[in-house]
Amino acid sequence: MKFLIKFLIIIVISSKTFSQIYTDEDISIFNSKIQLAEKNNLSQLPINQIISFIGKSFISTPYEAHTLEITDDEELIINLRTLDCTTFLETVFAISLCVKNQKTSFDDFKDYLRKIRYRDGLIKDYTSRLHYFSDWIFHNQRKNLIEDVTERLGGIKVSFKLNYMTSNHHLYKHLKNNQKFIDIMKKIENEISNRNYFYLAADDIRKIEEKILEGDFIAFTTNQKGLDVGHVGIAVKGNDNRIYLLHAPEKGSYVQITDEPLQGYVKKVKKHTGIIVLRAIN
Repeated sequence: MKFLIKFLIIIVISSKTFSQIYTDEDISIFNSKIQLAEKNNLSQLPINQIISFIGKSFISTPYEAHTLEITDDEELIINLRTLDCTTFLETVFAISLCVKNQKTSFDDFKDYLRKIRYRDGLIKDYTSRLHYFSDWIFHNQRKNLIEDVTERLGGIKVSFKLNYMTSNHHLYKHLKNNQKFIDIMKKIENEISNRNYFYLAADDIRKIEEKILEGDFIAFTTNQKGLDVGHVGIAVKGNDNRIYLLHAPEKGSYVQITDEPLQGYVKKVKKHTGIIVLRAIN
């Protein structure tokens, strides 16, 4: 197992017991980001600019998938040493909220990460994590953490017919041989499938690119059956004033900025159908 567990801390909140797993190195990385923010007086900037700055500070961080799946029970797993696309976005967002609100202890970071990652900000079991990114969008809007600006940018209505996790439950450690969790996830999939969202088709991205802000979150809608979003990242501006993607791609094996502007990146991946644009609120 690549993920070396050095701490297993049990904390009781509202009579609900949950565990937290992280290492000395994770604390050190977090503290270095806070020191970097203080050195550059980032708390005075708009939240989207903080997100861009903190996100770029993770460039070259190695990619690793499934880091949240290493335990049998659901726990708040913190790994700042290796990231996938979603844990990269969540980590950067949580650190940026710490910076903006000047709540800069590691405990503050854990609180923000839990709030972002889990339905109602509460860890109950595997199904309380926001697995589908469209569900992540819905609940983080309800928490007043983000705004979905896609419709305002000219997006068109879309609904997602989700069943990927339950149809492929054998691929998921916590769903395999657990009918109770499968049944709960089916209910969640049905709830998401009955919602309306908006997306910008790949061919339309260039037309509205100038309206995307540095630090906006970008979610890539997919044509993969039973799924909603196949990848996520952060919008950044290049020297040519075009929008690029800062992300943790599996193929690239580390956090990086795309070589081509956003529309070109979307169109070169056949499973990408368009984007959803999200803006942090603070």
